[in-house]
Amino acid sequence: MNICTRTLSTTALALLATVGPAAAVAHAQSDRDCSDFVFQEEAQAVFDSDPSDPDRLDADNDGIACEDLPHRPTATAPAPATPTATAAATAVPQRGVNAGLGGSTGPADFEVVGGVGLTVLGVGLATGHLVLRRRRRAVLARRH
Repeated sequence: MNICTRTLSTTALALLATVGPAAAVAHAQSDRDCSDFVFQEEAQAVFDSDPSDPDRLDADNDGIACEDLPHRPTATAPAPATPTATAAATAVPQRGVNAGLGGSTGPADFEVVGGVGLTVLGVGLATGHLVLRRRRRAVLARRH
């Protein structure tokens, strides 16, 4: 194997080994969804602490976070009499982003840049491989 090809391959593998896991860790650091909260008031407190809404807790942009979560019971409210009523009060909606349950609306900027970078690297390596292969064939053809 040519030293140039070996160097390019080693560099590509090193980049994939270091950037891939780092991107997954960076994405998982602090993204919170409505499913991380039991009551709407908890989600609203997080939303109010940073109105830019990096966690996308307010899907319809009306200023109310996680609208489908149940509200915290007040001291004056009577306790539910049946187990069914208790289950209904603590159930978590399952409708995803359309119900205001947070979640991603697309890839983050660093994911797009990383994907484009890895694509360009892959195309460059494939092109380099083809060029080297054609040069070797030309050299072999001249020898015969």
